[in-house]
Amino acid sequence: MEREDQNQSTSLQSPLIQHSGQDNEKQRSWGGIERSEVVEEVKKQIWLAGPLISVTLLNFCLTVISVMFVGHLGELALSGASMANSFASVTGFSLLVGMASALDTFCGQSYGAKQYRMLGIHMQRAMLILLIVSIPLAIIWANTRSILIFFGQDHEIAEEAGSYARFMLPCLFPYGLLQCLNRFLQTQNIVFPMMCSSGITTLVHVLICWILVFKSGLGSKGAAIANSISYWLNVILLSLYVKFSPSCARSWTGFSKEALHSIPTFVRLAIPSAVMVW
Repeated sequence: MEREDQNQSTSLQSPLIQHSGQDNEKQRSWGGIERSEVVEEVKKQIWLAGPLISVTLLNFCLTVISVMFVGHLGELALSGASMANSFASVTGFSLLVGMASALDTFCGQSYGAKQYRMLGIHMQRAMLILLIVSIPLAIIWANTRSILIFFGQDHEIAEEAGSYARFMLPCLFPYGLLQCLNRFLQTQNIVFPMMCSSGITTLVHVLICWILVFKSGLGSKGAAIANSISYWLNVILLSLYVKFSPSCARSWTGFSKEALHSIPTFVRLAIPSAVMVW
């Protein structure tokens, strides 16, 4: 009797469901996903995000370096360059960045569908549209002085900013091309060439600014010209990579008339993106 009572007591204290080792492993996972998988995904994100952050900072450094050199020329030159850069950022650079961001959608869809050739087509179409859009933006930049005076800016600062903006006009066209190239490569997870190209451009930009600002006698105008040269240099470096690198062999097959198709479709997505960034 005592043995039967002990067996009955033991059975009552035993859990109804026995947890296996597999269940314990599931408890150590997050939402059914193994921790190792989460860690691996985080590493991939950092591996991609790190170079992209560097690219953004290095490209931004071009403007900062130019303004730093102009700062040695006096308060008026510095005020004019700062005003011109702010005006250019709002009326030009932000719009081009926003319109180019439409490539994130188009290239992402094509890459996910393994239609690699379409990535090059989308990039060509975006480049064409951004070059066309840059023309009216250049007209706005050419009238920076008049626009600033109309809104009550000091005449001397407006004059200096207008002169600086006119010499920055060649920046518009390579800047738009650069945004398209960056998104074309980013969609394919090709980020380190972008970082290397931006790093080389930034280092060369310091030398170009020093020569054009102090040695050529151009002053603040030399800093604006240096921006244009550096942006074109970055575009040329990335274009050479896309042209000759095996990594882009499937996505870049040369220029095609297909880029002239579906332009309204691209514009319908690019305009809201541009307004959002602007």
